[in-house]
Amino acid sequence: EHKGPRFGSLIHGQNLRDVVITGRNGTIDGQGKQWWTKYLQKRLNNTRGPLVQLMWSRYVEISNITLRNSPFWTIHPYDCRDVTISNVTILAPVSNAPNTDGIDPDSCQDVVIENCYICVGDDGIAIKSGWDQYGIHYGRPSTNILIRNVVVRSTVSAGISIGSEMSGGVSNVTMENVVVWNSRHAVRIKTALGRGGYIRHISYHNLTFDNVLVGVIVRTDYNEHPDEGFDPQAVPVIEDISYNGIHGREVRFPVQIHGSEDIPVKGVTFRDFSVGIAYKKKHSLHFQCAFVQGRAIGAIFPAPCENLDRYDEEGHLVKRSATPNNTDRL
Repeated sequence: EHKGPRFGSLIHGQNLRDVVITGRNGTIDGQGKQWWTKYLQKRLNNTRGPLVQLMWSRYVEISNITLRNSPFWTIHPYDCRDVTISNVTILAPVSNAPNTDGIDPDSCQDVVIENCYICVGDDGIAIKSGWDQYGIHYGRPSTNILIRNVVVRSTVSAGISIGSEMSGGVSNVTMENVVVWNSRHAVRIKTALGRGGYIRHISYHNLTFDNVLVGVIVRTDYNEHPDEGFDPQAVPVIEDISYNGIHGREVRFPVQIHGSEDIPVKGVTFRDFSVGIAYKKKHSLHFQCAFVQGRAIGAIFPAPCENLDRYDEEGHLVKRSATPNNTDRL
């Protein structure tokens, strides 16, 4: 947002062990409206602070509490290990509340996010690991993250995002039993040249979409950078992404995977995928793909990318893709 120092967070901790933030369903209100107004009016010279920020800490539990109206990101664990966020409600207006992400694990390891309801003005959950050359130099990945039994709404952004700040790497992430409703994007991966790092071993299982613009989206052209010092030769890797048991209704575009010649998307698997389409125009009745390699197993609706190999339910090859790296129906 701005270079230099940041405003402090309401709840902040560093180098802690055995942290518990809980409230018997009580509420912490960040009173973010004045911060959002000043930001939108360009009256701030420093980045706003999160509502809860814990850094370089271990054995963290946040549970049974409502957090609302954060000035900036709501929960931001940074370079933490063994984090559990459970039975938490996170609320902010769905418009004119910029950057009010719900939960942003950043260079964190061994994280569980479960049984949460999130309705905010930006990404519901965004997994990060550093931005461009700074994230590459720090070199702390986000890994071993489980997100389950979560309901998310984000009308201006995504229910769950990975990136775009992922330069330290993101791996071994499982999302299961997730509902995304009334949102712009359901699940999103975003990166760009200059990020470096990797996004790999990502599993989406048993997800439901209801009234979203784009169900599954992967972007490799998210070209925001902190400064001019990034290395355009730092190419991120995206591989081994699985979508299994994805269902929904009133989805405008079911799948958009925008790989590129520099950043192909490899090892994608679709299985048990059925999404009802809103606005049944020709360009929305199929997946939209470019520079993607992978497979579609069994019955898939709507029609999957032609650049994916097709397998039957028993795992037998039915049709090999003839165009694994070409633009397909964009």
